Amino acid sequence: MLGAFVLSMEPSGNDTSEDLLKLRFFIFFMSLLYANMYLLVPHFLFKNKHVQFVTAIALFIALAYPLVFFNYKANDFSTTPYWGVAKYVFISLVWVAACTAIKLFQRWLIDSQRISELEHLTKSAELEQLKNQINPHFLFNMLNNVNVLTQKDPEKASQVLEKLSDFLRYQLYDSARPKVLLTSEIRFIQDLLAMEKIRRDNFEFTISNEGMLAGIQVAPLLFIAFAENAVKHSLDADNESWVHIYFGIHEGELDFKCTNSKPQLMAIIQGPGGLGLANVKRRLALLYPDRHSIKVEDSAETYSLSLTIKL
Repeated sequence: MLGAFVLSMEPSGNDTSEDLLKLRFFIFFMSLLYANMYLLVPHFLFKNKHVQFVTAIALFIALAYPLVFFNYKANDFSTTPYWGVAKYVFISLVWVAACTAIKLFQRWLIDSQRISELEHLTKSAELEQLKNQINPHFLFNMLNNVNVLTQKDPEKASQVLEKLSDFLRYQLYDSARPKVLLTSEIRFIQDLLAMEKIRRDNFEFTISNEGMLAGIQVAPLLFIAFAENAVKHSLDADNESWVHIYFGIHEGELDFKCTNSKPQLMAIIQGPGGLGLANVKRRLALLYPDRHSIKVEDSAETYSLSLTIKL
C-alpha cells in the first residue's frame, strides 16, 4: 500500500531508485509510528500539551522529507513536484491520525478498566466504612472518659465532646466527597490522636508540616489508615508510647511520614498490615498510578512508613 503511494508521487524511474524510495518510506512510517505512539502521544497529548504535540509532528515530517527523498531521481530531492510534497504531507498526517487513534483507544480501555475497578473498590470501601463509622468500643471508652472528666474537669470534658463531634461529623459527612482539603485530613488525624491520648496516659504524638499545605486536595481518608495502624501497633500498657506524623509539600510532591514506637513485649503484635492498609495501598495505585511511592523502615524499636505522592 505504501509502495503504491510512493509510486504515485513521482514520475517513473529505474527500479533501483523506486525500491530505495520505498525502503526509505517504510523506515519513515515505522519511525513515525513508534515515535508518535510511544513518545509524542504519552508525553504531549496525554498531558494536554497540544501545541507541543502538533509542533513535534510537524518537525518530524519536515525533517524526514529530505532524508526520504535524498538522492532520488536527478540527485536532487528538490525536483519533486509540489503535488508530490502535498501527497507526502497528507499521507503522513493520515498515518499520524491512525496511530494516534490506536493509542487513544488503548488509553480509553485502560482508563475504563481503572474507573470500573475504582468504582468497585469505592463501593467496597464505603461498605467497610459504614461498618466502622461508629465503633461501639471506641465510643464506649470515650464516653466513659468524658463521664469521669465531667466530675474532675468539666471544661476538658467539653473540649473532648467537641473533638468527638468534629471527628464523627468529618467521618460521616465531609469524607463522602471525592476530594477533601489536606488540612482537613490533618485535623481529622489530630482529633483521632488527641482522643487516643485521653484514653492512654502514657501516649504522646506530634504532627508537623512543611510547605504550602493550603488549598492542596487529596482523596478522603487516605492517611487515616496509616495513623490508625500506628496507634494500634504502638500500644504499650507499661511503657511510654508515641506516634510522630509529618506532612510536607516540596516541588509539586506531597511527602507523608508516620513513625510509631513499638511495645517492648512484641508477642501480641503480629506486625503491621491488615485489610485496612491493603485497601489504602490499592486505592493509591488506582488514584495515583505511577505517581506515588511507599517506603517502610521496620526496626526493633520503631516502625516508619513514608509515602510520596506527585500532585
